[in-house]
Amino acid sequence: MARTIDIPLPDLSGKRAVLTGGSDGIGLVLARRLAAAGADLVLPVRNLGKGQAAAAEIRARFSQARITLHQLDLSSLDSVAAFAAALVAEGRPVDVLVNNAGVMTPPERRTTADGFELQFGTNHLGHVALVAGLLPLLRAGRARVTTQLSVAANRNAVHWEDLQWDRSYDPMRAYSSSKIAVGLFALELDRRSQAAGWGITSNVSHPGIAPTNLLAPRPEIGRPEESREIRLIRRLSRWGLAGTPETAALPALLAATSPDAGGRFYGPSRFQHMSGAPAEQALYRRLRSTEDAQRIWGVSEQLARVSFPDGGADAGAGRPVRGIARDRV
Repeated sequence: MARTIDIPLPDLSGKRAVLTGGSDGIGLVLARRLAAAGADLVLPVRNLGKGQAAAAEIRARFSQARITLHQLDLSSLDSVAAFAAALVAEGRPVDVLVNNAGVMTPPERRTTADGFELQFGTNHLGHVALVAGLLPLLRAGRARVTTQLSVAANRNAVHWEDLQWDRSYDPMRAYSSSKIAVGLFALELDRRSQAAGWGITSNVSHPGIAPTNLLAPRPEIGRPEESREIRLIRRLSRWGLAGTPETAALPALLAATSPDAGGRFYGPSRFQHMSGAPAEQALYRRLRSTEDAQRIWGVSEQLARVSFPDGGADAGAGRPVRGIARDRV
């Protein structure tokens, strides 16, 4: 059964790990495991109360756990910039960054503080801005960056013709678009790091299918009741056909700590990659285009108001993308 699956982690003592979305669900499992392995864990959270509860729970299990909480709302570029500036001011290198936080399928189109469609703005642009803001620390730590995707990144496409879904909003297609976009960005990060000698390795993972709070009631995004999908996933999990939060965290843990992971893709290995032991997998077809990756890199720099060294200013040149409002650049 999936519940017995586990992997060992290396000793992370003295390593600084930053994890988004670490206050519940798969993220809380990731936080527990990284702290138990000795990492000095930074938990940037939107809800400080939930973050404090998560930190207390981890410390109760692992008395030696070192956890620092910070405020971070990935749906606000100002919040991302403030968090990154606070860590840069501390000056301590970051060894591990796990981009795990996300929002999924608001029933109606909603926007971030900066006017972007909520899923694209949070799942993708928020993490782009975070990587850019932390880049000096990531380079100093020769960091491993792991970006959490979804099986949804194997469906649909980047919605190039209307990135902000101003027209004909579709919750699941918008979610897929955001996850494909951030996956393309993560793989391009690895390529650019290798080419420019940044010392960063970047890869992607997906958790398969597991019952978490991603589809739980979220009145703040217009979902007052739990979805039918989460009830089905719970049943599949009980039957061993889907994972648990504990097993679903394993691909990201493998990606974040394996010595040979970089520019690779990890996920569960059982039927349809819904559950099972973590393993390297063939890259989803939608993530294979280096042209698309360069295009999303350039667009993302504009929208997130960031730039990278040799940041591909010409990426996507001559490829106009509708849906980029000038007042959002």
